Amino acid sequence: MADVFRGSSLASIEDTGRFKLPGVFKDLIDAQLGEGAKFFITSLDGKRALLYPIKEWEAREAILATLPLSSPVRIKYQQLAAYYGAPAVMDKQGRIQLPAVLRSAANLKGEAIVLGMAGKLEPGFLEVMNHEMFKGDMKPFTEEDNAALAALGM
Repeated sequence: MADVFRGSSLASIEDTGRFKLPGVFKDLIDAQLGEGAKFFITSLDGKRALLYPIKEWEAREAILATLPLSSPVRIKYQQLAAYYGAPAVMDKQGRIQLPAVLRSAANLKGEAIVLGMAGKLEPGFLEVMNHEMFKGDMKPFTEEDNAALAALGM
């Protein structure tokens, strides 16, 4: 398996809404996606920004396209993704502009936590959240969670 996004790192979000990707993630993007990497940034809950390399996002769109146009889940997903979403390009310094609507809803300013999330397509996607909100929303791992992973052989 190729290198995937893993772990977390802190990043600062500028007043303009740009943030610089932490080096560990930027290096992986440079190696796998090259300079000027394209992303689709969105959210399904307004609490976190999901940064999908465009190839990963297009694969999700293809799966969604298998549902009828009238499918309630397709409509909801597309509406939320469009409302919070925007395409973005990483500049040479590793900076990415977050969509204004999403920045406001998720309180993405100041210190943010960037989480690497492995996906079906490498490298996966990144999740960006306001660091203080993330710590406040974090839930402990439960016995039910352990049982679910055990059922998978983990």
